[in-house]
Amino acid sequence: MIRIGLAQTNPTVGDITGNLEQVLAAADQATTRQVRLLAYPELSLIGYPPRDLLFDPRLLSAQDGAIARLAEYARRLPITLVLGAVTANRGLGKPLLNSLLVIDQGRIVRRYHKQLLPTYDVFDERRYFDPGPRDPAILDLAGYRIGLLVCEDGWNYQGRDYAVDPLGDLAKAGADLAVSINASPFHVGKPALRAATLLKAGLPLAYVNQVGGNDELVFDGNSFFADGGTIRTRGRGFRPDLVVADFDQGQFTGEAPLTCCAEEEMFGALTLGLRDYMAKTGFRSVVVGSSGGIDSALVIAVSALALGPENVVAITMPSQYSSDGSISDSADLCQRLRVELRTHPIENIVQAFHGGYSRAMHRNLAGLAAENLQARVRGAILMEYANDLGALLVSTGNKSEMSVGYCTLYGDTNGGIGLIGDLYKTEVYRLARWINDRFGSPIPVAIIDKAPSAELAPGQRDSDSLPSYEVLDPLLREILEGEPLADLESDVALRERIEGMLARAEFKRRQAPPIIKVHARSFGGGRQMPIAARYARTK
Repeated sequence: MIRIGLAQTNPTVGDITGNLEQVLAAADQATTRQVRLLAYPELSLIGYPPRDLLFDPRLLSAQDGAIARLAEYARRLPITLVLGAVTANRGLGKPLLNSLLVIDQGRIVRRYHKQLLPTYDVFDERRYFDPGPRDPAILDLAGYRIGLLVCEDGWNYQGRDYAVDPLGDLAKAGADLAVSINASPFHVGKPALRAATLLKAGLPLAYVNQVGGNDELVFDGNSFFADGGTIRTRGRGFRPDLVVADFDQGQFTGEAPLTCCAEEEMFGALTLGLRDYMAKTGFRSVVVGSSGGIDSALVIAVSALALGPENVVAITMPSQYSSDGSISDSADLCQRLRVELRTHPIENIVQAFHGGYSRAMHRNLAGLAAENLQARVRGAILMEYANDLGALLVSTGNKSEMSVGYCTLYGDTNGGIGLIGDLYKTEVYRLARWINDRFGSPIPVAIIDKAPSAELAPGQRDSDSLPSYEVLDPLLREILEGEPLADLESDVALRERIEGMLARAEFKRRQAPPIIKVHARSFGGGRQMPIAARYARTK
């Protein structure tokens, strides 16, 4: 029997000292729990993804110093450590390797280099790393043959995406079990997808995953032990954890893992992503514009639940087109959440802009330009508060609106982070209702029930410019994420219209703040589309 621990740590990219402290603390905790083999995530000391920080030679030097300190510390520990590190490539090719190190009794006794380097979605590892050789890495420990993998190495069972299958190679080499170290970003359904993919090889698997938010990416943890195609125990989602299980006679001990719904996964990702984005960039509080609509209400609610209401300031900015309900609903929302609400009317400011334009152009500003002016005034006011308070401005645009450009550049797109920019409008409503069920109805029903409107013109409704979100969102899911439409006889003209709006709005999204990733295909680094281009049309 061997006791294995999985330390799902929350590293900050580049913070070698802080990340080493987490590694040492986990080692001490594992020692107390009599763990024999302790595995950490991919690039444990540097953090993932380091991106172009890898071009700074000081980073690698600092990491190597931390590895030396860890090895010295481990001399007194009765534990074998498995962790991810960047190492130098002494041969031809890219100068770096994405590596796994085994440290035992103060010495590095095994090195393994990641063979499969992803370059899809948010990944670009071939920019920095050279693939390791085809080398089934086996560690003989406590009478077991333990195979070693790094993240993507386990995703090519049956060799469909790469020429080699490292997980299959371990099974052929006679491994009793595999230990996989990972930095696997979250999207809704990803924990289930990992199990469905990684357990096909049939090899018992100890899978450790990074946790935490780094820029727009959220890592959910959910480390697990599995055998016989079944997960035996799983670490906590969206929180650091040390998961321990005994392996004996081909099986892991452990309790059945908990499952959660899509809304709970979304909430966990958004709260962790926001908290870590702030903590790792030095912010302590946020500013959010409060329109009285569902998007800003959800952002304010999630921010208050994630950070505490004392760290959230909401600003309502009524204009001549704001309904009484929008103003009172903002007040009701903030009262329920105990969030500070400030009122900053914009009508006089907007009229001053109109006057200046009329004097310069000898005509009045009208139409879309006049509507967008209001949004840009609000955006400037929100930045004013954020700068003065030293707070992070959180933008409130959802994925449906950002997809079709139903947003104002330098207006409601202003902000340091896009909290719900990867949630479709229908998901915004779903998550709001889930939050009300879970947390005692902090979002007024009047906000959820009202027809969505930008309130930039008399009697304006989103439905004046867009199809209903019940129609729009499934179409966007098909276009953006490849999800098949339930209605195969979809409106071709509508599809072409939406595709055109999606293409024309690319320049807006390119200038938007980072968006916390919730779906497999999100706007940002995972979707690289040209701005100046002609797109194919249905014939």
